[in-house]
Amino acid sequence: MKKKLHNKPELKTYRRELRKNITSAEAFLWNYLQNKKLGGRKFRRQHSIKNYIVDFYCAKEKLIIELDGEVHKNNKSQEKDFNRDQELENLGFTVVRFENYMVFDHLPSVLAKIKDNFNIT
Repeated sequence: MKKKLHNKPELKTYRRELRKNITSAEAFLWNYLQNKKLGGRKFRRQHSIKNYIVDFYCAKEKLIIELDGEVHKNNKSQEKDFNRDQELENLGFTVVRFENYMVFDHLPSVLAKIKDNFNIT
């Protein structure tokens, strides 16, 4: 039997809680990603892949966007993020990470970098 890769039912409640308690950086970026505003691509918030819940996911591009706050600025968290990114990339996904301040201070370059990962269609 094939294991479910996306949006496992057992993570639904946790995904919903994360959406309700969105960070300010996630809320700010979501304004530019929702409703196919960026390049006509549909993004989802707090989407789960395997046992990971990613901040934003575009299925068409197999693209994951992660925003990192202060909690990610220690060696243990960075190692955990690296291993998680490697596992997701081994499954064929592209993971792009930004520090929260980048979303607020350098939004045009953040959006450009996200679009750089779109396949031309």
